[in-house]
Amino acid sequence: MTQTIENVKLKIRDVADFPKEGIIFRDITTALKDADTLRVMIDYLCEQFKDTKIDYVAGIESRGFIFGMPMAYKLNAGFVPIRKPKKLPAATYAQEYELEYGTDKIEVHQDAFEKGANVLIVDDLLATGGTAEAACKLVKKTGANLVGIAFLIELTDLNGREKLTDAPKVISMLKY
Repeated sequence: MTQTIENVKLKIRDVADFPKEGIIFRDITTALKDADTLRVMIDYLCEQFKDTKIDYVAGIESRGFIFGMPMAYKLNAGFVPIRKPKKLPAATYAQEYELEYGTDKIEVHQDAFEKGANVLIVDDLLATGGTAEAACKLVKKTGANLVGIAFLIELTDLNGREKLTDAPKVISMLKY
């Protein structure tokens, strides 16, 4: 599997100084457009939770949707979007989180999960952990059980994993 992971890493384009100087952006679009690489990414993320009862996969807007939908299909689970404010039409729970300068917010429908349902959160990137931590809090607000969080990429120097103490299992396919 290490060779496969390294092959996926080779498909991700590094873009220097984006979105600002000094940042190396890990562009996954080059990996997504390759059918074999996309399959390997989805299969790897699902494999990590094959022995876990999952009722719903919750994808964080927007790239969590890319991975969340095929994972839900493969894991025989429903899919629930966790969205930016004012994007969901029914009553929502909201959770604010810290940014480098200021705060932001994400939301989920109040009836997204039944009480006690098992939920796997998915996103493309774990950086500082603020968004993922907020998503964990949203799942708990609904009365559902958080069974884990899956990321394609983790930027280890930013220590985002440290904020995810409520998650019983946190996995990332690629670490930078």
